[in-house]
Amino acid sequence: MSELTADDVKKVASLARLTLAEGDVARYQEQLGNVLNYVDRLDEVDTTDVEPMAHAIETVNVFRQDEPRDSLDREQALANAPQTDGTYFLVPAILDEG
Repeated sequence: MSELTADDVKKVASLARLTLAEGDVARYQEQLGNVLNYVDRLDEVDTTDVEPMAHAIETVNVFRQDEPRDSLDREQALANAPQTDGTYFLVPAILDEG
């Protein structure tokens, strides 16, 4: 892999919307270079007989079946609300009335 330049680090920082002090660029240049060199090592692994997969481990759907059921009545729904008028949840206004 080609060496990571200071301009490369600045571009990555810009894309991540980070502001780096000039003194940090050299440090991150070395650290990011080490990460990329480590990732390059993965190219050395023989994956000829490895089937591509979406996850590293087998996943199982743990969701319950989506079956209709009775909903909470109003009193139960409002029971733990910080503020209510007995009919609705009361929340602070977030929009101006202008």
